[in-house]
Amino acid sequence: MHYVRVLAPNPGPFTGPGTNTYLIHDGENAVILDPGPIIDSHAAAIEAALGDLTPAAVVVTHNHSDHAPLANPLAARLGVASYGFAPGVDFSPDVTVADGDTIAVGGSRLVALHTPGHTWDHLCFLVGSELFTGDHIMGGSTVIIEDATAYFESLYRVAALGVDRLLPGHGDVIEDAAAAVAAYIEHRLERERQVVAAVAGGATTVRGITEAVYAEVPAELLAAATAQVEVQLQKLIAENRLLLETPTSAEIRVAMPGERD
Repeated sequence: MHYVRVLAPNPGPFTGPGTNTYLIHDGENAVILDPGPIIDSHAAAIEAALGDLTPAAVVVTHNHSDHAPLANPLAARLGVASYGFAPGVDFSPDVTVADGDTIAVGGSRLVALHTPGHTWDHLCFLVGSELFTGDHIMGGSTVIIEDATAYFESLYRVAALGVDRLLPGHGDVIEDAAAAVAAYIEHRLERERQVVAAVAGGATTVRGITEAVYAEVPAELLAAATAQVEVQLQKLIAENRLLLETPTSAEIRVAMPGERD
């Protein structure tokens, strides 16, 4: 199997250089993975990259605005079905894909792996010894998550695959898959240690913990950092590593186990 990467012109603080659209092909047939946002020039670039390849499907890793919106109109234009885990705001698949399902590319197959954490509907796609990771793992950056427990489980699942290379939804191809996944796991563990240390040091609110753990985050990313603290707190509280205090106001307050105001 081969692939062609077409970079969407949507760079930004959460997308890096832009969304990677992949044409995964066997020399004759191609699946288009993560066509990205609805941008006319990007749609034209995808169709130009197809060349003489016969489109077989348009596939989406997850329903985010930088990955999914072009899928339905592009699939309709090419006369093929769109595939994804579930319908959402920006995309409604013609064919839903569950964990372990396969999508044909000529005589080869993409194997879907349900990897929730970044989003509940996130899929990675295994092709031989390569894994197309969407936003589960990105090149040159960590990712925003909505469920820390599910994300850890998905990371450990990917680690157990033993794949050689990762092809992310943003950033460059990652040649050493094992090292990248291990670094992602360690980063998440370190963030948990930092959150617990911040609470042990006297930070009891989401704002206080955010200021302690994400002190160097630029102002435009502060809201995202705050959301990440809330996600991490949910996991730590569920594991009884932190205690949810009865709030005296609308703001969440936490403490170390055994401590009460």
